[in-house]
Amino acid sequence: MPSLAATATPAAGTAAVLLLTLAALTLGYLAVCWVRPFRRCRRCHGTGRRRSLILRAGRACRRCDGTGEHMRPGRAALNYFRELHDKGTPR
Repeated sequence: MPSLAATATPAAGTAAVLLLTLAALTLGYLAVCWVRPFRRCRRCHGTGRRRSLILRAGRACRRCDGTGEHMRPGRAALNYFRELHDKGTPR
């Protein structure tokens, strides 16, 4: 009678590799959010200016308010959890 224990081992190893890869990617993204909290605005490409469709005049980008930068979603989540922690602990 053949043993079926050997067939279950690669699946467990694959799951472990997948979890470790996911954890490494998450920690890497959080490190990027910590070091560089802002990213370039996609609409104005970081210039802070947009061209009007009718007059073709340059105006401030409404999406980034003319700064050319957006906060990364991961950094916004970090700020939210830090604020939640600070407000939740009585001193």
